[in-house]
Amino acid sequence: MCCTITSNDIIIKSWEHLAEEVYHDSWKPEMSRYRSDYAFRGLSDASYQLKNSFLRNSGNHPEFEYHLLRNFRKYARTTEPNQTSTQWRSLVLAQHHGLPTRLIDWTYSPFIAMHFATANTEKFDIDGVIWQLDFVKINQLSPEPLQTILKNEKCNAFTVEMLEESFSSLSRFDDVTGHGHAIFFEPPSLDDRIVNQFALFSVMTSPTSIFDDWLLKHPGLYRRLIIPKELKWEIRDKLDQANITERVLFPGLDGLAHWLKRHYQPSSGSGLM
Repeated sequence: MCCTITSNDIIIKSWEHLAEEVYHDSWKPEMSRYRSDYAFRGLSDASYQLKNSFLRNSGNHPEFEYHLLRNFRKYARTTEPNQTSTQWRSLVLAQHHGLPTRLIDWTYSPFIAMHFATANTEKFDIDGVIWQLDFVKINQLSPEPLQTILKNEKCNAFTVEMLEESFSSLSRFDDVTGHGHAIFFEPPSLDDRIVNQFALFSVMTSPTSIFDDWLLKHPGLYRRLIIPKELKWEIRDKLDQANITERVLFPGLDGLAHWLKRHYQPSSGSGLM
């Protein structure tokens, strides 16, 4: 699926084409507003699968998930209260700081997804991709009691608070929900990075599931915007002009350094920038 062009793939022809496609189907006539139901994920290599970091790190050993999270909660020292008070909050915090988890990062912002598709200049000789998933319809496919939660809260995305009220642990979530389901939820605003990246997460009812496999069974719920390598520098430069950079998305000296490193890197065949 990931290496072959399919009917779900749109080959981007220009910056203008990309800007149009990311707002596909966003007009809501009943509201007379533009409100997208899509979540976005940008990747520098179009061949990358939607594998979570736990699977990439630990392989087919789901039993390792409990030990990773247990030890993270045991040793984590945080300045803010309640950040590890439940497994769900610990899971978000762990993902945020690079621990392998079953979560996958997404954003509500198509321009932030464009950033992640074009941030790695070492991959500028490879086509990138923006995954575009209808998170509203995906959440509507979830079984009870998740459907009741959404109806009671009158919302389209879950939150950590909703999940921890009904599921005391990830194993409880897996057992009650059943194998083969995926949902999207919003993390708490742990810091400026999560806020600035307009973040949300997907989670499946198994740490070793691959989202691509699930999407094959639901082809009407996603699109892939293929960004040809020839367009990456133009998209990158225009995002920088719009202040969609590491300086904003990763507040602090590390983000500043990454932005400056790329900003003063000559493009192929050019002189000084």
